[in-house]
Amino acid sequence: MSAEVEEMLKRFQALKNVVGIIVIDNDGIPIKTTLDNTLSVHYAATMQTLREKARQVVLDLDGTNEFTALRMRTLYHEVMLCPKDDYFIVVIQKPCE
Repeated sequence: MSAEVEEMLKRFQALKNVVGIIVIDNDGIPIKTTLDNTLSVHYAATMQTLREKARQVVLDLDGTNEFTALRMRTLYHEVMLCPKDDYFIVVIQKPCE
């Protein structure tokens, strides 16, 4: 992980609505996290599957496009998933009212 990722994590953590941040490698293993281990592993497994499905949907719709980000809102949280080459970042935050 680069210094750029470390700086990005610091910026995200400074935001008041952010609940947690997880950096996950391409095998679905949390590399760096601000959450407890059990929750990190749960999110990592779920987001790994979701990332692969979203990437495949984008490729099926248009083979020239690339999956760059996913943002979804649930009843309790808003989850943002940003894939990179060797890892992907998941940011969990409380939704703004």
